[in-house]
Amino acid sequence: MDKVVASAAEAARDIPDGASLAVGGFGLSGIPGALIQALYDSGVTGLDVVSNNCGAMESGLAVLLDAGRISRVTGSYIGGNKEFARQYLGGEIELELIPQGTLAERLRAGGCGIPAFYTPAGVGTQVADGGLPWRYDGAGGVAVASPAKEVRAFDSVEYVLEHGITTDFALVRAAKGDRHGNLVFNKSARNFNPLAAMAGRITIAEVEELVEPGAIDPDHVHLPGIFVQRVVALSPEQAADKKIENLTVTPQEVRV
Repeated sequence: MDKVVASAAEAARDIPDGASLAVGGFGLSGIPGALIQALYDSGVTGLDVVSNNCGAMESGLAVLLDAGRISRVTGSYIGGNKEFARQYLGGEIELELIPQGTLAERLRAGGCGIPAFYTPAGVGTQVADGGLPWRYDGAGGVAVASPAKEVRAFDSVEYVLEHGITTDFALVRAAKGDRHGNLVFNKSARNFNPLAAMAGRITIAEVEELVEPGAIDPDHVHLPGIFVQRVVALSPEQAADKKIENLTVTPQEVRV
């Protein structure tokens, strides 16, 4: 089945207001920038986003966040984005903050059809006991707090019950993909992208290089096409548009 669509705008055309989205990326590594821009251009709003973070440096999900298009975020990191912190503390956006490994496993579990699982992460904290501020009231008080979760002991060790995550759509970026949706991710971009793709009921992948079926060695496929419904081939300019969040340069050696 040829899953290639002509453009990011066409691929995202049916994402409605209030949709839930799993979005790949870690900081600015592996973010589906073209698809996020297509959502911005469409005017869609009230989005419920599941992602490691919410963009940075006016890139990634920060494009939608800054425009007030996101109503809720399930994530594990809000550092490096002052606007995200401002909206959260001001009561403009709801945030379910969870341990990063738990977020990864919740996405994977949802994609595998596993409704819930037990993990030791968060036991003895507000993650398990409840009371984490999901939404502030804008005056310093908590409008919505997280509920308590089930805690159960296995072999005298306590674990907290976490539920798998599924979303209406998923947006991911891959280094290479074929027309059947088989994807290959490059180095650190193989972060939350495969997990987000698994969790989406309709997954849209933007690929830097589109190849024909059979061109990717099956042993090299990081995510099989069964999880992907639409593929968008990026232009060379779009594929090369990769921003660096924190640039570190090794000092040049001075020779005498």
